Amino acid sequence: MQQLFSPARAGRPARPTPRAVSGEPRLAVLVPCYNEAASIEAVVRDFRRALPEAEIYIYDNNSTDDTAALAAAAGAIVRREKLQGKGNVVRRMFADVDADAYVLVDGDATYDADDAPAMVELLLHDRLDMVNGTRVSDRPAAYRPGHRFGNVVLTSLVRAAFGAGLRDMLSGYKVLSHRLVKSMPLLSAGFEIETELAVHALSLRMPIAEVSTRYRERPAGSLSKLSTVKDGIRIARAIVMLVKEERPLSFFSALALLLAAASLALAAPVVATYLDTGLVPRLPTAVLASAVMLLSFLSLACGLILDTVTRGRKEMKRIAYLAAGARRLAEAPQP
Repeated sequence: MQQLFSPARAGRPARPTPRAVSGEPRLAVLVPCYNEAASIEAVVRDFRRALPEAEIYIYDNNSTDDTAALAAAAGAIVRREKLQGKGNVVRRMFADVDADAYVLVDGDATYDADDAPAMVELLLHDRLDMVNGTRVSDRPAAYRPGHRFGNVVLTSLVRAAFGAGLRDMLSGYKVLSHRLVKSMPLLSAGFEIETELAVHALSLRMPIAEVSTRYRERPAGSLSKLSTVKDGIRIARAIVMLVKEERPLSFFSALALLLAAASLALAAPVVATYLDTGLVPRLPTAVLASAVMLLSFLSLACGLILDTVTRGRKEMKRIAYLAAGARRLAEAPQP
């Protein structure tokens, strides 16, 4: 592993090897696949060359082509997940595979395997939990304008809700630590998985980094499984739900403000009429305004209660995260 962890390659001075990564770190390349026969051999070959010590796992998700057979012939470990959707596949991968660092990458051959060694080195030497590969491409066919625009919008929403940290949240190229993988309660079924990974890391303030990585077109015969509109809506909905679950006070306070504004707008003409005439001619409107204001206070109360519950959930997630790291340190060979 001297080549992989050479300080000169990272452009940083040499430092003592941490106990957690002394000896031979176990690396796993995780590739979720659905009908990627046109590209899977190249993906296995490129990552075998870039990370020769890594085990390459191809998880086939009900492909109707020769993806599994071609991956096995190329030397990968092939397994299957019957529940359809990338989130289901990644959840199964995280449960099955044990390693010190995980390279999660799509099977469409659009990401450059040559960037993987530096990303793994950065994660292990700096004790990070996520190194995100930010896509860089000057080819419109590789990174379609609709996907690029949607990524900017959705990433900006997450940055606004959970703080700065990622510039390309929806990148399918990530290197993850053992403690993140083994402590994350994945719930997503589809392409929302990248959003859930990002929010989990940001909400627990895990150490993360981003590096630029080259992004290229799919090979001939390979088709994208991502629908710009349909999956964009699903990801946006996932962001709203994650904000509700991870930032309930902010979410329900905003809802309370909207309800309060609606109540005041309804009540204003009723109050003006009452002040002028001493009468309330529009009683249903007055009742509706009162009900909406009560809902506003109820929303605020829900936010306060759920904020306490969420704090407890975060503490439990943090404990699970630390426990996973402690177990890995205990299993590591002594220097």
